[in-house]
Amino acid sequence: METPTVNTQTKVEYMPIYLDCIRVDSVLDFDLYIKLDRRMVLYRSANLPFTERTRQKLLENKVDRLFIPGDKKTNYQHYIERNLDKVLADPEINEEKKAGILYETSTNLIKDVLANPTYGENIRRSKELVSNTVGFILQGREAFLSLLTLTSFDYYTYTHSVNVCTFAIALAQQLGMKDKKFLHELGTGALLHDIGKSKISDRILNKKSALTPYEFEIMKQHPKWGLELLTETDELTSASYYPVLQHHERGDFSGYPNAIGIEDMHIFSRIVAIADSFDAMTSERVYQKAMDTYPCLKILFSLREAYDQDLLRAFTELMGPKGLT
Repeated sequence: METPTVNTQTKVEYMPIYLDCIRVDSVLDFDLYIKLDRRMVLYRSANLPFTERTRQKLLENKVDRLFIPGDKKTNYQHYIERNLDKVLADPEINEEKKAGILYETSTNLIKDVLANPTYGENIRRSKELVSNTVGFILQGREAFLSLLTLTSFDYYTYTHSVNVCTFAIALAQQLGMKDKKFLHELGTGALLHDIGKSKISDRILNKKSALTPYEFEIMKQHPKWGLELLTETDELTSASYYPVLQHHERGDFSGYPNAIGIEDMHIFSRIVAIADSFDAMTSERVYQKAMDTYPCLKILFSLREAYDQDLLRAFTELMGPKGLT
């Protein structure tokens, strides 16, 4: 192993990353550290190629986790997004670890999107990430289950967005839809469906008690605000806007913002409405305990006119023992 240099910095926080995420012959713009005797030591400086010899030395010493300085988190996020297709195609990385890398990369990206929703580069990054997610889920049931085990039990807008994207793409696949353009447009709309919530205060989003009528009226604006934000970027195809605007519409005309019926809801919106409701009901909220899968599905079926019944039956099959087989 190369001789490490002891780091004398004391106030730098570090973030763990998988060795498998660092691609051979790539040049990093962040330092790599390893932990020795509870101390962080500089292992490889930025701007040096990461070689196969370097990788083998680490493996020989049973090092599979590295660390980067906390202030270089953005550099690493962009690096892993550029190399995510290679990571997911690497036969030496197991499915569980690939799913973990994909889920972590996705949630960190959505945090960036919610922080700056009209920045076009963030939307282009989202589209590229959805391409990788579609490719991963198209591998079949094992890949979907690997992602499913990682879906956050606690509700946050950024984890909810990734979960809904995963459920929406998997439901489309369960329905036999294999066209990648269809899946990409659906997945992008699903991933960004709650982007309008970036205009709502954390006080309302995270309120531990019931919303007042005034607060609920504000909350009901987020589909329209999402449409406006994404229209400003001009980065999406027209189909991807539908689930953003219509994911709270219901087939019995009880939804919002336009109280349209099932016939006027785009197929993407009908898919995302189910994925959105299911994930929200099965996640732990500040004001609501998480439900188990099948009690949740029973409630969704009981609302007979609210959801597309054919899609709901397919979603139930997806969540069953023979889903995506």
